Amino acid sequence: MSTVPPPTARYALNLLLDADDRLLMLRRAPDARLGPDLWGLPAGKIEPGEAPAAAAEREMREEIGDGHAVELLRYVGPFRDTYYGGQYEIHLFLKRWHAGAVVLNDEHTAWAWVSKEDYRDYATMDGIDEDIALLDIWPQRYLDRARIPPALRD
Repeated sequence: MSTVPPPTARYALNLLLDADDRLLMLRRAPDARLGPDLWGLPAGKIEPGEAPAAAAEREMREEIGDGHAVELLRYVGPFRDTYYGGQYEIHLFLKRWHAGAVVLNDEHTAWAWVSKEDYRDYATMDGIDEDIALLDIWPQRYLDRARIPPALRD
């Protein structure tokens, strides 16, 4: 009987949708360890002893400022990542953005509200298409199906 090793890190990811169902994307800094110069989400490591929901809130404040009005729509997790060898535990938080201003920290160089029609124009980090598919945010025809695990494809 084989046992699954513990994750090397745990991550909380915020998928923020505005009233037009556009997704908030952040462009990672060129010196980022994961996904340099690629578009990602407000996300980060869950600290030891920290609850995933608390980590998601903290990461949102750290990466895009505070004072936002958001509503939790759905949570999915925990699950193991597909693109980094299954070493990470992932927690996804789908939220509706109601109000606030995006103020980037130094981990990111740009931000954009991205529509499903424009999504493929953005070079995204591995796993983002899978996250969108897991939460069933947009029809998969707007995603790169090659970046969605076969078990999740429609």
